[in-house]
Amino acid sequence: MRLDKYLWAVRLYKTRSMAADACANGRVKLANGDGRELKPSHDVKVGERYSLNIDQLHKEVEVLALPPNRVGAPLVQGFMIDRTPEEEYERIRMARQYAFEKRDRGVGRPTKRERREIEEFKYK
Repeated sequence: MRLDKYLWAVRLYKTRSMAADACANGRVKLANGDGRELKPSHDVKVGERYSLNIDQLHKEVEVLALPPNRVGAPLVQGFMIDRTPEEEYERIRMARQYAFEKRDRGVGRPTKRERREIEEFKYK
């Protein structure tokens, strides 16, 4: 099974094209190997671990089995194990709590420069 199809089937990405874009942009890496970036056409093997960057979250998953097609959310546990440390989820909860993207009323939309600074802060 292709990597982009697997990531979509186990509901890590909403669409298959989003999963393929993540692979093409270097946001999916092999975690239990040399950490190399993977292409969307990479063949998924049982036991492999992948490191993913989904928005601000750095997730690590291990393949248990290959699904025949997209599976429902309750069935995902049979096809992958989420190896993401709890500290990572806590970091995301803290970021949402402080909501650093809120702007004062009447300030207007962010400029191109401010938007780039916000993106750099969020994703780097």
